[in-house]
Amino acid sequence: MAANDTEDRRTRQKVFQSVLDEGPITASSLAKALELTPAAIRRHLDALESEGLIEVRELAGKQAGRGRPARHYVVTTAGHDSVSHSYDELAVNILRFMEDRHGKSAVEDFTEDLVARLRDRLGAELDKRGGTTVASRSRALAAALTREGYAASATPVAAGTPLEAMQLCQGHCPIQAVAAEFPEVCEAELAMFSDYLGVDVRRLSSLAQGDHVCTTHIPTSELTRPLIHSNDRPQGGSR
Repeated sequence: MAANDTEDRRTRQKVFQSVLDEGPITASSLAKALELTPAAIRRHLDALESEGLIEVRELAGKQAGRGRPARHYVVTTAGHDSVSHSYDELAVNILRFMEDRHGKSAVEDFTEDLVARLRDRLGAELDKRGGTTVASRSRALAAALTREGYAASATPVAAGTPLEAMQLCQGHCPIQAVAAEFPEVCEAELAMFSDYLGVDVRRLSSLAQGDHVCTTHIPTSELTRPLIHSNDRPQGGSR
């Protein structure tokens, strides 16, 4: 019995991780990816939903037959909190102290340095694997961020049109609680993305603001992407 319980917990964790990485995602897609029966995937999804770790989103334009919107699963705020670092509260308190004692500029300097250090950690890999196009560099950035715990993916949108772009999605944020109170973290992160990709990027949704994923729009069409020339880029990562 104990062995069965352990295996059940492992499978449920795989389901949760898949929703975290791939959400919004349907039950049928999860069952196929994890090689589970419809009954098994439903049991695990129901359990995760009852625990408040995932929830259903009905996405406009995605039908499940007979005109009904398809049911897609995403991780809830509580679900994200369950995998967040235990030092979130400490980090928030430190930044509050810095802001009280030294002003907003001290927080901005700290967050810019924090993101610059992330860029430095990723630097060699990004420069080696990124390639020369915005699309290939977007995919390399997503892969590197995933290894840092951001559950990231890069997907082309509007391909073959003047509005073609990449969408960088981050299904998890290791410092979500910090970013929720100090948006300077997100601003510094976007500056780092722009610096690396060489184009202006735009945040469409944010975990810190209650969305189920952080989505960044990255223009790739020559007609729509304003380039950041090398002599215009900030020095030292995101600064």
